[in-house]
Amino acid sequence: MIIEPSAKSKMLGLFTVKIEPSIIDDVKIIWPDKFGDHRGFFSETFSSEKFKRSGLDLTFCQDNHSLSEKARTLRGLHFQIDPYAQDKLLRVTRGAIYDVAVDIRVGSPTFGKWVGYEISAKLWNQIFIPVGFAHGFCTLEDNTEVMYKVTAPYSPESERGIAWNDDELAIEWPIGSNAPILSEKDTYYPQLRNLPTFFKYEF
Repeated sequence: MIIEPSAKSKMLGLFTVKIEPSIIDDVKIIWPDKFGDHRGFFSETFSSEKFKRSGLDLTFCQDNHSLSEKARTLRGLHFQIDPYAQDKLLRVTRGAIYDVAVDIRVGSPTFGKWVGYEISAKLWNQIFIPVGFAHGFCTLEDNTEVMYKVTAPYSPESERGIAWNDDELAIEWPIGSNAPILSEKDTYYPQLRNLPTFFKYEF
């Protein structure tokens, strides 16, 4: 929602961020304030201080930006292993996606479970995916742009994945009976049951 402050000074003092747990507690849904007037809007999309006060003490090292030209473009399910395992903070600047996180921490009470949320420019929400989760998304609109911050650089040697259509995960991708648009790489990932143990749940 766009809020119209009475004055710029008041606006600068009002910035807040709402951080909510998802069905799987470690995955968070984030709602930054968005202030608008006749010129447009302004939003503080990340504050290390405010995130830290909410229990997310993060040091990001890289920002990534993707454009998917067609709806039903599916990217995932991806993750990186140590020493380049990544926390991700993701938002959509144009269009909309259905974003999915899968718990792959062996010993976790939610191991093999997944959560899915619409993240969009209209909703102006974000999703935080921690280390130990596989991540993917499917675009809901043409020309969708996604930006995300990561806590470790991209490492081809550390990159891993899970099949987007793993029958045991049974992710409910919003594609109906249509085939998604995939990269060649994303057609070859194994099912979760065939993965080695990369992450262990820590109490």
